[in-house]
Amino acid sequence: MRNATVERNTKETQIKISLCLDGGDVKVSTGIGFFDHMLTAFGVHGGFGLDIDVKGDLEVDTHHTAEDTGIALGKAFKEALGDMGGIARYGSFAVPMDESLAKAILDISNRPFLVFNAKFEQELCGDFETAVTEEFWRAFATNAGITLHIDVPYGTNAHHQIEAIFKAVAHALRIAVKPSGDGEVLSTKGVL
Repeated sequence: MRNATVERNTKETQIKISLCLDGGDVKVSTGIGFFDHMLTAFGVHGGFGLDIDVKGDLEVDTHHTAEDTGIALGKAFKEALGDMGGIARYGSFAVPMDESLAKAILDISNRPFLVFNAKFEQELCGDFETAVTEEFWRAFATNAGITLHIDVPYGTNAHHQIEAIFKAVAHALRIAVKPSGDGEVLSTKGVL
């Protein structure tokens, strides 16, 4: 099975993440209810086994917790994918959620990049600062070695917009990490 466990401890956060790309239970505890909800949706919709335990400096704000979780989750994906051989590599998916639409297009390329096109009218979803959504995905893409484009062309409810993003990225990743059967790296270079 394609799995990884990553621990990351700093003066701001203590994080342990276990990931299985081929399924399993989903258990998330970050201390931020809305973020737990998003990461749970990510695991369920991606078909990933996911165990995330985070202790962060929430007395400051949610930034360090969200960004550092993105770093650790990205590292777990990179480790679980190994040389990135034998996978579909590319994935795209669009998710509507009521008045909002989110699209995720990605390439597991070992060339990290994020394009994030989303604006949120509300500053908070529960205790979660909506502005850190972009920081989470930048940290994830950078550490996973993924080129990730996120586009939210419309929507007015930040909860719906962000949830659609997490689900769209999860489904796009589910497609991209699907085993291709030949074990080869999908690249003219032969490596990623």
